[in-house]
Amino acid sequence: MSNNRKLKVFLPFLFAVVLALGMFLGHKMPAARNSSSVVFLKPNNRNALQEVMGLLQYKYVDSLQMDDLQTDAIEALLGRLDPHSVYIAPTQLKGVNENLNGNFEGIGIEFSLFNDTVNVVNVITGGPSEKSGLQMGDKLIKVGDSTIAGVNISFDRIRKFLRGPRGSEIDVTFLRNNKLQTAKIQRGVIPIYSVDASYMINPEVGYIKINRFSEATVDEFMEAARTLTKAGMKKLIIDVRQNPGGILESAYRIADQLLEGSKVVVYTEGVHSAKKEYKTNQPGLFEKGALAILVDEQSASASEVLAGAIQDWDRGTIIGRRTFGKGLVQDQYDLSNGGALRLTIARYYLPTGRSIQKSYKDGRDVYAEDLANRIKDGELINKDSIHLADTVKYRTHKGRIVYGGGGIIPDVFTPVDTTHYSHIQLLLYNKNLYNEFCYEYYMAHKSAFEAYKDVKAFNQEFDITPQILQAFYTYVNKAGVNTALKTSRDDKDISLRLKSIFARQRWRLNGYYEVINQEDEMVQKALETIKAQAE
Repeated sequence: MSNNRKLKVFLPFLFAVVLALGMFLGHKMPAARNSSSVVFLKPNNRNALQEVMGLLQYKYVDSLQMDDLQTDAIEALLGRLDPHSVYIAPTQLKGVNENLNGNFEGIGIEFSLFNDTVNVVNVITGGPSEKSGLQMGDKLIKVGDSTIAGVNISFDRIRKFLRGPRGSEIDVTFLRNNKLQTAKIQRGVIPIYSVDASYMINPEVGYIKINRFSEATVDEFMEAARTLTKAGMKKLIIDVRQNPGGILESAYRIADQLLEGSKVVVYTEGVHSAKKEYKTNQPGLFEKGALAILVDEQSASASEVLAGAIQDWDRGTIIGRRTFGKGLVQDQYDLSNGGALRLTIARYYLPTGRSIQKSYKDGRDVYAEDLANRIKDGELINKDSIHLADTVKYRTHKGRIVYGGGGIIPDVFTPVDTTHYSHIQLLLYNKNLYNEFCYEYYMAHKSAFEAYKDVKAFNQEFDITPQILQAFYTYVNKAGVNTALKTSRDDKDISLRLKSIFARQRWRLNGYYEVINQEDEMVQKALETIKAQAE
């Protein structure tokens, strides 16, 4: 029994050694340079470790779950490397690739689970569901022969029912105006938009919100920038807060739209990866005019490359809080089991030569606690609390001092507004009560909301009345949230949140940001800053 336990402990290490050897040999083979290739060792070149693996699989006294052991071994091996070299299991790979590709295959609806029922909160224009007659407000009861209402179904389970190969068909049964109806829907390619919003804040200032960098981001950004330019944009705010990054090429190409001449945006280099420079080479849509980039502690990777290049070339002002600090380049290699290895192959270096990667020498656990430590140390409240391990000074194009080794430190610091995180507001958010109430209220007053021709008119003419606010408090009290301890500041913040979500119901995320940004301190700071730039 003791020997059996020892073997189970030893097996992951054994597999890790074998994988390390395989990766080393694979890297030396030309085919491994192609991320879609899989390298196999020839049977007649089996070494002792591979022989042991075979003996364990075919001769060991008990049955072994080789796939599980292999996964454990891979993760144990990668755990000794940087925090961003990861194994992607076959079950996760499709979703990961969809986010990077900027699309998936499905029926084209947004839904929410209210009262154990799948409610259609948006139907994508021109998508399969709209063509089949589905509407906002429909409640899905069955998909094929499977009942999905009142069965405590999960979001993931619903997605599996609704998504599938383009061209395939599903029958859905839904409730509309208390009557059961059916529709046959042919699945298609559904875009995942990476530009959440773009609009004119005032007659001269445009705003573009980017949530990730996918293959589609550049086209989305270009379309938004052209539309804003036609509307009179002379100054621009780009918001990459909470943007985790994505495809480097997309961030580089957007930077090319903002920087004039031939300038290095970023370069990558690693022990086994030759130096590669990404230089601007095209006439850009917005090479002149005041520019601000909004960042926070969750802006990472490609977001930091964009912000860092703008900062190093003194092209615009970086506003917000210190960014995440991810300056490592990953390449994805498909594996024979249907999974993938996302392996760090190089580092990003900004035009000044600085790396933005924060230290991971103390291990993944400490690395993962970085944000919590920033909160504890007061860094999100006070810029003077920022402490970097790397104190090497770099100079921007105009000679300003900047630092590497821990993200991008903004030119203009904006503290987090802790009043937005009162106990009652967190409860309302975590219980999804904002969305539930707004959806039900909107559907009950849909014609009144549709009377507003655009967000600007809605912003000017619609208010959260005391009656609407009281209706909301009655709703959340029934859901178990005691509102007795709310403050007048809570009333103000909650009213703004409700109004912005009503705007989202009518005009999607563009409406949401156009309303919520009116009271966003970072956006307001950006407006002040770019006004000063022009003067």
